[in-house]
Amino acid sequence: MPEHRCDRFSAMVPKTIIERVFSAAMIQRWNDHVRPVELTEIDKQAHKAMIAFLLARFEEDRGHIINWTDLIEGIIFDFFPRVVLTDIKAPFFHRLMLRRGKAINEHVIAEIAPALSAWQPDFAVRFQDFLRCSGPPQPERRIIQAAHYLATQWEFKIVYHAGPFMYGIEETRREIEHQLEDFIDLIGVQKISLKQKSYGFVDLCGQLRFQQRWAQTPRVPRTSVLGHSLFVAMLAYFMSLELNACPQRRKNNFLSALFHDLPEVLTRDISSPVKRCIQGLEDCIAEEEHFLVRERLLPLLPEAWHPDIEYYAEHPFDNRIRVDGVIQRVSHDEINSKYNQDSFDASDGEIIRGCDELTAYIEASKSLEHGVTPPQLVDATRYFRELYHEKVTGKIRWDEYFSAFELPEPV
Repeated sequence: MPEHRCDRFSAMVPKTIIERVFSAAMIQRWNDHVRPVELTEIDKQAHKAMIAFLLARFEEDRGHIINWTDLIEGIIFDFFPRVVLTDIKAPFFHRLMLRRGKAINEHVIAEIAPALSAWQPDFAVRFQDFLRCSGPPQPERRIIQAAHYLATQWEFKIVYHAGPFMYGIEETRREIEHQLEDFIDLIGVQKISLKQKSYGFVDLCGQLRFQQRWAQTPRVPRTSVLGHSLFVAMLAYFMSLELNACPQRRKNNFLSALFHDLPEVLTRDISSPVKRCIQGLEDCIAEEEHFLVRERLLPLLPEAWHPDIEYYAEHPFDNRIRVDGVIQRVSHDEINSKYNQDSFDASDGEIIRGCDELTAYIEASKSLEHGVTPPQLVDATRYFRELYHEKVTGKIRWDEYFSAFELPEPV
């Protein structure tokens, strides 16, 4: 392991970026309206990422070429301004961008780029290029924008039904509809707007925001399964960059992480300790989830997509390659040494599991940091620290990430 990497980690550089991502769980949306449920920024961004996947696949079905690296990185790049600028009302934000957009973007770059450059320098350059782009929007950027408005519209329906009497709410409804008209050429926008069967998939994905993580444990902030999924996906993408993963492998890691909890919309959450303490239960749950995904989720999407959805949503913690449609389980070392090429369609299940459990650790430790200290969270942080002590996956030294968020033991 090169010495300079340890130096970067001792400076807690990754922690700075990871905390920025997690901060979106504390940003409340529509907080000037009647809201029957909490609507947070990280949930909105997660829903947007899932919708962007659908829009991109529909465009590929039409014969259009989608650069998935540009799409996924664009989703991440577009995330950071939201956490820097927080919940500015959309009409006001658009007017500010028209007048001072360049200066606002430079402010976001100044807030994010230094830490990002120290951790992922090439990625940081692409982030700055994305925010400074002033030319015509690329197809991937238009898909991200369309997904943004569709996710906003989905949220707004909740707000609208809770408070249709609010002054100006009809104007907001019309504005969202007008913004979506600019993307009506995208076939996915048409299908979702007309509430065809793919809308059911969008709706089910959105419902993951109502399922709370650690449901029986007091926490601050509370996080949902939906927001957690994007948090894991972004970490998995950063880890993929650390591993010098090929583009298809990075794509698979991001999407497998993004959809790894999708079956929970049909089953709700069953905690890992319960799964592990009852012999055979974990395998039984996996079989039932497989059945429900096939029966309830896959019929909402084109049949040609089914193998990919199954690949992402089922057994996401297995190291896999896919050759001629046949999935093979392999070791992480084999992926690095033999299968790090697009043609093998590899996915690093071990990395996704590590990111999933790192996210759980951060969720628990942040709550402890805020003074909410139920025994379940204290026990969980100790369990994860012991589990990942000195654990290494390829170039990833997990203990460095976990230790960055470690809290001092109470006196």
